[in-house]
Amino acid sequence: LQGASHAEELALRAAELGYEAIGIADRNTLAGIVRAYDGCNKGGIRLVVGCRLDLQDAPSLLCYPQDRAAYGRLCTLLTLGKRRAEKGQCLLSYQEVLDHRPGQHLVAVAPEQLDENFAAFLKRFRDDVGRHAHLAVSHLYRGDDARRIRQLAELATDHRLPLIASNDVLYHVAERRPLQDVMTCIREHVTIDEAGFRLLANAERHLKSPDEMRRLFRRWPQALDNAARLADECRFSLTELRYDYPSEPVPEGSTPQQELERLTWLGAARRYPEGIPDKVRDTLHQELKLIASLNYAPYFLTVQDIVRYAESQRILCQGRGSAANSVVCYCLGITAVDPTKVDLLFERFVSAERNEPPDIDVDFEHERREEVIQYIYRKYGRDRAGLAATVICYRPKSALREVGKVFGLSDDVLNRLSKAIWGWGEDNIVQEHIREAGLDPRDHRLGSTLSLARELIGFPRHLSQHVGGFVITRGKLSESVPIENAAMEDRTVIEWDKDDLDTLRMLKIDVLALGMLTCI
Repeated sequence: LQGASHAEELALRAAELGYEAIGIADRNTLAGIVRAYDGCNKGGIRLVVGCRLDLQDAPSLLCYPQDRAAYGRLCTLLTLGKRRAEKGQCLLSYQEVLDHRPGQHLVAVAPEQLDENFAAFLKRFRDDVGRHAHLAVSHLYRGDDARRIRQLAELATDHRLPLIASNDVLYHVAERRPLQDVMTCIREHVTIDEAGFRLLANAERHLKSPDEMRRLFRRWPQALDNAARLADECRFSLTELRYDYPSEPVPEGSTPQQELERLTWLGAARRYPEGIPDKVRDTLHQELKLIASLNYAPYFLTVQDIVRYAESQRILCQGRGSAANSVVCYCLGITAVDPTKVDLLFERFVSAERNEPPDIDVDFEHERREEVIQYIYRKYGRDRAGLAATVICYRPKSALREVGKVFGLSDDVLNRLSKAIWGWGEDNIVQEHIREAGLDPRDHRLGSTLSLARELIGFPRHLSQHVGGFVITRGKLSESVPIENAAMEDRTVIEWDKDDLDTLRMLKIDVLALGMLTCI
């Protein structure tokens, strides 16, 4: 509810304007950075990964890691701030930023009032951070831009800080300004009539062309040069995130693949006590060979270990989905379906041609699944295991209700609208439904509500937790993605959802709950 454009829209618009790179920094989170990365790949430009850190005891800082190690420190810093706070909050101090400073380019964001306290902070900031300390300036058409930028330029000179040109962007094109106003009202819990100075004065918080930026900063060209230099130095890319699945403890002198094969053949002997059929034996050799070529043995061992734990606690569980196509899963006891009897194709589950990771869903009896979840946390630790997130986005009815409140529509009118609008078809169909509800579609506020509610659909409301998708890593997961507290006690969640994990090719295990298993 801060910015009125999706990360992908910002990336694609920057490419359209002719930029070679764009720095995108969400507030105290990296939750949207994978979508920005995906958009930059589609647009053919480079993403400068960053985050805006709102500190408890200092002005806000933009943080841009220059390499993989620095990015890991940024994720660790955000995890620190989030794990000590309630869900959705991040509490950080200036000293903690300094503790994670190596490899970070830090850009101070000036407060509204440029006073002696800010000048004193800049002196300390330059002494603490050295050549990686910068000061942001923006031209926002507020009437005092020239005076404010001149003051900041003088402060930068006094404290030997490079000026960095920014646009403090909130949307990719000016046409999104009305939606940004609505988002401000939703965030501040006020109507559009009560918003007053909470709303921005103009529609200038959009991406501008390089030529326009040169015109705006013609008196301070060094601010543009320094921004380009910072972008050149911050070369970290999300492509550098190498996902290493945990290597399960295996007997000394053995490899995960050898241990998987040993357990599989032991399980096959139990499944077929009268002798392993030739068809099963051939299929197992084929599956194990493919698993070895794709290095997925640790993944299968982890799932098998979780199932073994559940069985040791007499927690009923059952693998399902595409994993049922695997004889290996059947022999390991993950599934109870013999794929050779129903002629399922293993390639639907794991395929070298598709180059997609396997997806094993395991259902546990719903009243005892939490025991399994806590076992995973205990075994791997909170910094190596976390539930995936789910991005809760506005849907038609929730968007309509929120925007309607902003425009002062009564609950009675909103209830009528909600019942009248089943989808978002052509305007004449919608208008017909509105008339049937006893409302006038020509009413300005009603029309604005419908138009802006359409735009709001698909924007994120908040992060929630996935129904059971666990991400587990060999090293620290908290050095790849920030981890935060969930609303539910003793649950911790990473900031990325299923689509983000797919983009970065990170594996997850679905530890799901099924009420019918409790009944059984």
